[in-house]
This record gives sequence, structure tokens and C-alpha cells, in this order.
Amino acid sequence: MGKGGPVFIGPVFIGLGANLDSPVHGPPRATCEAALAALAAAGVRILRRARWYRSAPVPSSDQPWFVNGVAEVAADLAPAELLARLHAVEDAFGRVRRDRDEARVLDLDLLAHGDRVDDGLGNGGAGGGPVLPHPRLHLRAFVLLPLCELAPDWVHPVLGRTARDLAADLPPDQVAEPLE
Repeated sequence: MGKGGPVFIGPVFIGLGANLDSPVHGPPRATCEAALAALAAAGVRILRRARWYRSAPVPSSDQPWFVNGVAEVAADLAPAELLARLHAVEDAFGRVRRDRDEARVLDLDLLAHGDRVDDGLGNGGAGGGPVLPHPRLHLRAFVLLPLCELAPDWVHPVLGRTARDLAADLPPDQVAEPLE
């Protein structure tokens, strides 16, 4: 915090997704809804969220389609601490990390933390911190389309382009459709 109170860092966005049923929470959409409640219980205030989207796996595979969404959140946490809370919720929901792009019961990603840019190398190259903004957010319809609902004029701090412009440049083979 600055001397005059909190320092505005800009919006903080997280991505949510699931494509496997949870033994406790049920189908992916219900699991994502339960994850929002679990995040709130963990001190991450949900300010607003976009609609849920049904999306094809990226890269293309034979695994089930995903339910994805984006939420704007508030938490008095550094990015690494916020990411640790996201991972703790994933763990509590039974997420097991084995392979990148695998099917999962829950996936929570820190997409952007204000206009912060970080390569994730942390203190003196020790590593372990989040890469900000998320290194693939600008390439994914299932992130950009819900992000555009919340903040179409959000500017990617590295690319200098709005969420709306990035979404317009997505390849046509990426399928992400709003759920009713």
C-alpha cells in the first residue's frame, strides 16, 4: 500500500475451466460455480464474471469439451500469493497436475494482475512466480471472449492491444460458445 492508501493496479482477472465431472460438485459448470464460492471463502472477492462458455479443447483432442469463464476479482495479495490460493482451490477440488493440456476437474489461471508484466523467474531467477499476463491468454477464444464481456477495452500490457482487438484476430477454428 502506498502512503495515501491502496495503489490502483488495474483489474485482476482469473480464468476458470473444467471438462471432467467432479465427484463432489458434479458437472463442469457446477464445479466452476462451486470454485467461485470456494475462492470467495478463501478471501478472493469476486467482483463480476462473464457468462460461461462451452469450448473445444485447445489443442484439438478427443477429450470432452470445456466449460470456461473469466472473473474479475479483488484480493489484497501479491500475484504469487493469489496464484497459490487458486492452486489451493484446485487441489481441494481434486485437481492433479500431470500433463499440460490434459482433461481436468478444475483449472484456475491468473490471467492478468493489473498492468503487471512478469516473466515468472522471481527473485534472482529462483522461479516459481506467475508469468503475467498469462502467456497464452491472447491466443485462446475461451479466455478472450468472456474477457471481452467484462473488459473489451482492457489493454494487454505487453502487446499493447485491447481484448476486443485480440479476439478479432483469433483463428476461426477455435470454438467457444456462450452457454444459456
